Amino acid sequence: MIIQTQRLTLRPFTAADLPAFMAIQQDPEVNPFLPWLMPQNEAGRLKLLHEQYLDQPDGEALAICVRITDHVIGYVHAEASEAHDLGYGLQRSSWGHGYMTEAAAALIAALPVRDYPFLTATHDVNNPKSGAVMQRLGMTHQYTYLEQWQPKDFPVHFRLYLLNRDGKQARQYLKYWQQATEHEVESGLWGELSNQVQHFIKQHF
Repeated sequence: MIIQTQRLTLRPFTAADLPAFMAIQQDPEVNPFLPWLMPQNEAGRLKLLHEQYLDQPDGEALAICVRITDHVIGYVHAEASEAHDLGYGLQRSSWGHGYMTEAAAALIAALPVRDYPFLTATHDVNNPKSGAVMQRLGMTHQYTYLEQWQPKDFPVHFRLYLLNRDGKQARQYLKYWQQATEHEVESGLWGELSNQVQHFIKQHF
């Protein structure tokens, strides 16, 4: 899949993109919010790129490139399996320009609804800018839960967002709520939840 927007090209990664990909992974302000450890050598860096983006990724996993230069500034993916998780990362020097919202919105528009009837996304509560992207994409907050995040093995409070794309607005994705020993509906966000999930929470919280 190749997608072009006004400013960006979204395309599959190649091995030649390794330096740009790893510059994002190894940024000390970015990596704490990424779901894998920082690779420590060239072999580990190449292995990560292959596992996540080159070797038959789950769903769509694309490099985000500046259109006029084809320089990789980030990545965005949507998993085909179960949670239909939407994830993304962006180099620090490209923050604040709306690139991620532009890229993620373009990918979502290109995804067949029959294969991606809904999307979920999560962000660390200490990374609210990621949550702002989810909100701009039209996703709604569902709940917040505590997870012992692997492989980094430290506790993280995640906010879960949901986008229903097939008209089934009553759908909720409660897997992480049910799995977590600590979970909550944050003050001020209750109104975004449907009656169905409010009833579930009243019964189990």
